Amino acid sequence: MTPELPSGAIGVETLGMTMRFGAFTALDDVSIRVRPGSFHALLGENGAGKSTLVKCMMGFYHATAGELLIAGHEARISDPRDAHAMGLGMVYQHFTLVPSLTAAENLVISREDTPALIDWRREKASLTEFMARMPFGVPLDVPVRNLAAGEKQKLEILKQLYLGRRFLILDEPTSVLTPDEADEVLGHVRALCEAGQISVLMITHKFREVTAFADEVSVLRRGKLVGQGQVADMTHADMAAMMMGDAELKAPAARKGTVGAPVLQVTGARAHDRSGLKQIAIDGLSVRAGEIVGIAGISGNGQTELMEVLTGQRPLEAGEISVEGAPYHATRSEARLKCVRYLPEEPLQNACAGRMSVTENIGFRIFDVAGANGAVRPRFWLSSRSLRRHAAELVDAFKVKTASLDSPMAALSGGNVQRAVLARELTGEVDLLIISNPCFGLDFTAVAEIRARIMTARNAGAAVLLLSEDLDEIMELADRVLVMSEGRIAYETPIAGADIATIGHHMGGHA
Repeated sequence: MTPELPSGAIGVETLGMTMRFGAFTALDDVSIRVRPGSFHALLGENGAGKSTLVKCMMGFYHATAGELLIAGHEARISDPRDAHAMGLGMVYQHFTLVPSLTAAENLVISREDTPALIDWRREKASLTEFMARMPFGVPLDVPVRNLAAGEKQKLEILKQLYLGRRFLILDEPTSVLTPDEADEVLGHVRALCEAGQISVLMITHKFREVTAFADEVSVLRRGKLVGQGQVADMTHADMAAMMMGDAELKAPAARKGTVGAPVLQVTGARAHDRSGLKQIAIDGLSVRAGEIVGIAGISGNGQTELMEVLTGQRPLEAGEISVEGAPYHATRSEARLKCVRYLPEEPLQNACAGRMSVTENIGFRIFDVAGANGAVRPRFWLSSRSLRRHAAELVDAFKVKTASLDSPMAALSGGNVQRAVLARELTGEVDLLIISNPCFGLDFTAVAEIRARIMTARNAGAAVLLLSEDLDEIMELADRVLVMSEGRIAYETPIAGADIATIGHHMGGHA
């Protein structure tokens, strides 16, 4: 029997929640209590069990053992519909809205009781009344595709409130937002919690957001609850220590060396974006030896297209790209001659052959040349022994975890795919390194290792162009920061004078 729920925020508690997949225990005896009206943060590395826990709560998984209490009563959640009926809702990392429909249309069609023939005059009057009760709003008659990222995230939250959900699970809710947008959205959510209207469980990797908005925090590691308490009583170091346990994070090397001559120069570059309707226009961009230039920006502002232009995957319609003073067209022979290396976004799809082995993927740059580390003397036959020896050395040096050198690349975890590609791209002489979102979706250990490798390349004299949607990553690694908005470079500042608020304004196109 479904218990009668309170009209405001509801509390949710897991008791001994355990989830096994065969012999693997993804969740081990986890008990977490989210009090009514609280803003509770859930921390943990990738694979720690966060997603498994919330999927058990929402009915996507059926826990092997344990109980779920909603408003103090034991709840049987067979599927997400049961969770919704009990007042639980989830806002996912990626938007679930229909881009071609307006905000009003997205809200109305989300209801289970949407009539076949909709009376829009009545529905819009009802929606206007609903919006008036909310602490924030969005334009109801604008197609979702025309909304800013922050407005889309607000609409996702409003949709859950419109559907009567009083316990919200937020899964990395600010991953596509500027700092200003993130603070605004989470500030509104916090206000709803303080008003007693909702309770929130937020999965995040951002300590700043935890300390700024959450009341309580729970930390998972390897499927177990390893710490929890009041946020006010914990430092960022405390939270990181609970997440990592005995593991040590590799610290980036200190900046050293002097900045040299320009290595990469982009002048008057023009290309169409993926829609074919907008233009990417880079009037001037240079990266010098021994520096990291970070390009910040919200997803969808031309960074992907710029990366494709620089790697030869998208035609340049006007302008010029030069490396070390000579025109550059991103051919394999040019990349080898100029010592240009790449780490594209989603490397398993963009820099690997997933079904080929780890050995073969690591050997892509040297299989057709004799000598170590990409010597230019041509080789007319494959040397399996030398390829395997080369792969074994790099797997060891870059700490790539793989069951075997013969394992398909697709069998590796995201962090280990990144390490394997970095091993291939950073071995030998590197004059220019072009990287896109190198740490997206990776855990703290992999992030620390990869960032340390990038800084080491910079200190060795490489010019590094880092395109990243993670502003913290830009601030940690870059010597100069550029902001890309609407396909153009909208702002530039040296890191010494960088201000996060100013950068955030430019990212959002508000400056």
